Amino acid sequence: MSQADRARALKALHVANDPLVLYNIWDAGGATALAKAGAAAIATGSWSVAAAHCFEDGEAMPFDFALRIIERIARSTDLPLTVDFEGGYAEAPEQVAANAHRVIQTGAVGLNFEDQVVGGEGLHDVEAQAARIASIRGAAREAGVPLFINARTDLFLQSEAKDHASLVDAALARQAAYAEAGADGFFVPGLTDPTLIRDICARSSQPVNVLMRGGLRAVRDVEGLGVSRISFGPAPYISALEDLTKRFIAI
Repeated sequence: MSQADRARALKALHVANDPLVLYNIWDAGGATALAKAGAAAIATGSWSVAAAHCFEDGEAMPFDFALRIIERIARSTDLPLTVDFEGGYAEAPEQVAANAHRVIQTGAVGLNFEDQVVGGEGLHDVEAQAARIASIRGAAREAGVPLFINARTDLFLQSEAKDHASLVDAALARQAAYAEAGADGFFVPGLTDPTLIRDICARSSQPVNVLMRGGLRAVRDVEGLGVSRISFGPAPYISALEDLTKRFIAI
């Protein structure tokens, strides 16, 4: 398939109540292993990619270095690849667009783009984040690739679970603005309450992505909630390193 075809294939995999399962990897070896195991698509996780190369998460890894890793992963499999773009490694829309273009050049066909202020506090204003998303869509349009932009809100990650119900309307306002700006999906990491997830899925105009954590551990935990995509974040990397350590100790 062409890169544009892979992008369209990635979008088609987002089906409510039959979610795309993304077991986040950090290198080409992991991508190849999951492809052989039957994965429908490949996804990186920024925390795992950074940790695997002894960097902190939060864009501490040099962008050029990250791009080399992404390119190697993209070349290792014919499956659609979506990458964790964090905050775009920039703040200004024009620079975010330039960086997104470089991601597209690696062969990736999707990206996560978060609204927290990387290296700062809080979230970008809705209008500012929408402008940043629009810049990515513009870069994708110029490249001729219908990039799947998974717009992530950190509202729930940056708050206590007891406050999550009060943030649903604010999250959905962001979803609507991000969709209008050109996003394809809506990611709500940190939200694990099934009732609230069902509410967001029912009211969102886009496929909803949740992060497996807390009480969310497997596909069966989100069955019937309307979820279209599930991600595992750093959990696969943490499990792999724990297994590596245990095996070494047991020698």
